[in-house]
Amino acid sequence: MPAAIRVEAPAKLNLYLHVTGRRDDGYHELDSLVTFATLADTLEIAPADALSLTVSGPFASALDAGNNLAARAAVALGERLGRPARVRIALEKRIPVAAGLGGGSADAAAVLRGLARLWSLGPEHTDDLQRVALGLGADVPVCLHARAAYMAGIGETLSAPPRLPSCAALLINPGVPVPTGATFAARRGPFSTADRFRDRPQDARALADLLRTRRNDLEPPARAQVPEIGHVLERLGAAPGCLLARMSGSGGTCFGLFASEAAAASAARAISGEHSGWWIQPTHLNHEGKTADEQSALGRW
Repeated sequence: MPAAIRVEAPAKLNLYLHVTGRRDDGYHELDSLVTFATLADTLEIAPADALSLTVSGPFASALDAGNNLAARAAVALGERLGRPARVRIALEKRIPVAAGLGGGSADAAAVLRGLARLWSLGPEHTDDLQRVALGLGADVPVCLHARAAYMAGIGETLSAPPRLPSCAALLINPGVPVPTGATFAARRGPFSTADRFRDRPQDARALADLLRTRRNDLEPPARAQVPEIGHVLERLGAAPGCLLARMSGSGGTCFGLFASEAAAASAARAISGEHSGWWIQPTHLNHEGKTADEQSALGRW
């Protein structure tokens, strides 16, 4: 068994998100194109005498280490496999909490990937990993694979999109948490239809054009709860080189798509000088996913 495993938990972005229905159990069904950023939390997982979790990093204080999804993921996988989760987990938290970037789900998924390597799980355990992931939350299955995907159902049905082009993004969060449940509950109007595209966009501008004909159905109710989201979207959309400004997930982080990292960084510098209270992070989008080692037990959809 390796002495320790280091694994990244990349931030998730919903490039578009349509709410297509509501099930009898209250969960909403979605059609969403998801991808991931190079911005990531980092976890180190090592054998230990008992399960423990320590949290550091700029957003550590926003987490409850005693009831954290990363630790629950280790327990759940251990119970599924009939083995104790005797591991030490050290989490460096760089992704804002309750921000629409799937931070907690990404951390839980990274623990599952890390334990798959630490415990030498092979492809025969793909179903175990996927079932545990879905039991932890709707975003955990897509974060488990951590590569671009169309997501349907409540998050359990994943399929490959056309190859997406290289592009940069600027992430901005106004610093106000947005509760996911309240945002879904505040959504009004008819349900949307799925609206996937099959043709491959050739560059960042073509991707933005396709996304512009789609939307995030949770953006209006999130903006109603947190008006600062509207201010962020307006400022992002006005930045030179911004091809599209949109909210991710249930909010409140918004992203602007840019053709280059230099353009995203330039916009970040300008906006940082105007809004010192906003969290502002330029990043690159990583559509292709994790390394072969991390994918070895996950299979393909």
